[in-house]
Amino acid sequence: MENPQTIGVVGAGTMGASIAQACVVAGLPVVMIDVDDARVARGSNAIAGSLARSVSKGAIGAADRDAALARLRGGSDYAALRDCAFIIEAATENESLKVAILRRIDGVARADSIVATNTSSISVGRLAAFVDRPHAFVGTHFFNPVALMNLVEVVRGPKTDDATVAAAVGLAERLGKTPVVVKDAPGFVVNRLLCPMLNEAVLAYSQGIASADDLDEAMKLGCNHPIGPLALCDLIGLDVLLAVMKVFHHDFEDPKYRPAPLLEQMVAAGHLGRKSGRGFFTYDAP
Repeated sequence: MENPQTIGVVGAGTMGASIAQACVVAGLPVVMIDVDDARVARGSNAIAGSLARSVSKGAIGAADRDAALARLRGGSDYAALRDCAFIIEAATENESLKVAILRRIDGVARADSIVATNTSSISVGRLAAFVDRPHAFVGTHFFNPVALMNLVEVVRGPKTDDATVAAAVGLAERLGKTPVVVKDAPGFVVNRLLCPMLNEAVLAYSQGIASADDLDEAMKLGCNHPIGPLALCDLIGLDVLLAVMKVFHHDFEDPKYRPAPLLEQMVAAGHLGRKSGRGFFTYDAP
């Protein structure tokens, strides 16, 4: 990834917009696609707002912000992805949705382009069954918030070739991230260890073992965690955590991965955490 190659990002939500922002800040042109222009506009506005805050804090200059925003273009026409050497699917953690998007990407992608999925738990090998060139398909699991989290899990599928893995590693490094190459398995490394712990925290809270504040304080002080597990659930999104736990429960066929009933109830009620303004804690605005 030494030369500025155009990066495609499909999905202008929280993760897609954040990945696109990381790319334009790193000097890479980006095409950001979503289902309609309104969603693309929201994603673009989120990027502009984030960069404005970086300018106000002195992290970047106004000229750098303007240059980064000039590298971003978006729309709802997948044909724009023909310009892209590396395309990242960044839809929500829903397998059928990701498959539909990957099929649309296949219809327009260049023969030499690499296609990646930003999944946190879904099998890369299973998704690769729906693409024309599984050797050029790879997982690139970015972490939220992308601007602050340095890790990218590069997930090698059963048919992913070495050149594709190297390209994904190179892109992560170009973005200033630390890539770790992992085997294709449910949850990979981080979420395999993290999400069951978060699910257990939800279960403990539902059983009245401690208040939300005290439970989080105990884990911060007792384990030296920078953020408590329930606050982390709110940051990640309770719907995202539920989706991951459902994948684990299905793929491992082990009852220990069953989502906590309270987690399912809160998602059904629309209490998703920070993005909805209410989760285990309340927030001033979504």
